Amino acid sequence: MSTVKRLIHMLGRYSALMVLSIMLATASVILTLYVPIIFGDAIDNIVENGVNLEAVVKYLTKAGIVAASAAAMQWIMNIVNNRITFETVRDIRDKAFKKIEILPLKYIDSHPHGELVSRVIADVDQLADGLLLGFSQFFTGMVTIIATLIFMLTISWKITVIAVVLTPLSLFVARFVSKSTYDLFKKQSQIRGRQTALIDEMIGSQKVVNAYNYTQRSHDRFASVNDELTKTSTKAIFLSSLVNPTTRFVNAVVYAAVGLGGAFSVVGGAISVGSLSCLLNYANQYTKPFNEISGVVTELQNALACAQRIFDLIDAEPQ
Repeated sequence: MSTVKRLIHMLGRYSALMVLSIMLATASVILTLYVPIIFGDAIDNIVENGVNLEAVVKYLTKAGIVAASAAAMQWIMNIVNNRITFETVRDIRDKAFKKIEILPLKYIDSHPHGELVSRVIADVDQLADGLLLGFSQFFTGMVTIIATLIFMLTISWKITVIAVVLTPLSLFVARFVSKSTYDLFKKQSQIRGRQTALIDEMIGSQKVVNAYNYTQRSHDRFASVNDELTKTSTKAIFLSSLVNPTTRFVNAVVYAAVGLGGAFSVVGGAISVGSLSCLLNYANQYTKPFNEISGVVTELQNALACAQRIFDLIDAEPQ
């Protein structure tokens, strides 16, 4: 959490862009959620009055304009998110470079140069990827969940309750798996730093390695570190990849429950066929953010582990 808080503090410099991103995400989500209402109205119109091509074209045109507007908002939001991410990454690298210039020699000598290079280059790149995915999925996801619930409540509060009651199962599964994988990603980042340091040392001192007949031993050392990295990465990626399919299973249960409850409501006359169509669309929209966020949990955890290593360098005691 301390790493997350520190990242949020650094992002504070770009609060205006973040507000713009949230506004664009909100507008995009609301327009996207309005499309099922248009199709629901079209279905109700067909059920009541039969097929009228002129009316169908009118509804399709309206849906197309709304969908195109939502896509434009999403495109602009992605540009803003890119700007926030890479401005923040530039600031972090700038801090790291300035800190390296004032570090005592004992720190430089006690840390392999390749490991420092790995923090400034590889770890910051991983952080950038994680931040970009986080912005893209988190803002849109949170707005989608809240807005979808509001739209569902306007149609049927009973069916909305079914979706809300079943949702914590998805969150519980995601939390259980992600908690287990964070330490593995942290270890992976550390091993990658050792590997980079070893490569830098052996290639930079190639003449000395050959002169002292150290080639085979350097190969063995690399093979050992590489094997350790392979095992740790495989465990981390495998465990984190379980989040998405398990949450998808829970979300499929939510969709089925909404469909069953909605069908009974249609038979009982509580809602129309068009409203049932809207509810089923909203059930998909409501569960979609959970799938997307769980799908990028690997990148997010990796980014946090890398951020911690970068901040350790920035926080080192200067000369």
